[in-house]
Amino acid sequence: MRRICLLVSLLIIFLAVNIAMAEEAVKEQIVLGKWTVRELDSILSESSKMDDAGKRIEFLSRKFFNTPYRESTLIGDVNMPEVFVINFEGVDCFTFIDYVEAMRFSGSFPEFKERLNKIRYRSGKVSFENRNHFFTDWREFNQGLVDDVTAQVGPEKTKRAMKMLNRKRGGVILLPGIDYKQREIIYIPSDVIDATVIDRLRTGDYVGIYTRKQGLDVSHVGIIIRDKNKVYIRHASSNPKYRKVMDQDFRKYIDGKPGIVILRPKS
Repeated sequence: MRRICLLVSLLIIFLAVNIAMAEEAVKEQIVLGKWTVRELDSILSESSKMDDAGKRIEFLSRKFFNTPYRESTLIGDVNMPEVFVINFEGVDCFTFIDYVEAMRFSGSFPEFKERLNKIRYRSGKVSFENRNHFFTDWREFNQGLVDDVTAQVGPEKTKRAMKMLNRKRGGVILLPGIDYKQREIIYIPSDVIDATVIDRLRTGDYVGIYTRKQGLDVSHVGIIIRDKNKVYIRHASSNPKYRKVMDQDFRKYIDGKPGIVILRPKS
């Protein structure tokens, strides 16, 4: 009888362990699009030999040229388990910089997956609650990777705004299941961006377009690219005319927009 009880106990423990492991297993959805793993390994290996963060970001982001704009490629919400997604067939503005930032630390595709996990999710735990949903989440939770240099780029021109991220007018939650958070946003208004400010921008800087809308810090993100005397924003454009990854003249692009927030990658 004692032996039977022992066997039953061991069976219960075995089942409990396997159930726990199954619950912890993260589902993945990987769509490589125009690349193979071997081609990605080659691109990442070449990038890893560049000693400057800006050069790596320019090189890697250029590989996404003409990639279609596609929203809602990530899977997961308060009612649906999070899936670890890599989808190179289409990107939105944030997944575009997500991929580029993870790639710049990687020499191979397996390294890229590991880096993306840590950049997209706080503590590397894949869940909707842990996902970095806001541009300034990078400033808060990826401090070892980027610095908020907005005040350095436009020291005498910046403004500060206290925003309640994820809470819209009337207390409506933007992303159900995610706590709202109060955060100070430093930004440079577009109407005071002059040649001095633009001269302080560097290739590889991540730029967020500040928004006055409640609940959000920025409405769009991209990458600063300097080419000789010209400065561009490289981004996944949602404009119906384009809907792809492209370069646009930075000065013209920000005309009429509320302002910019600048996160600079650390080498």
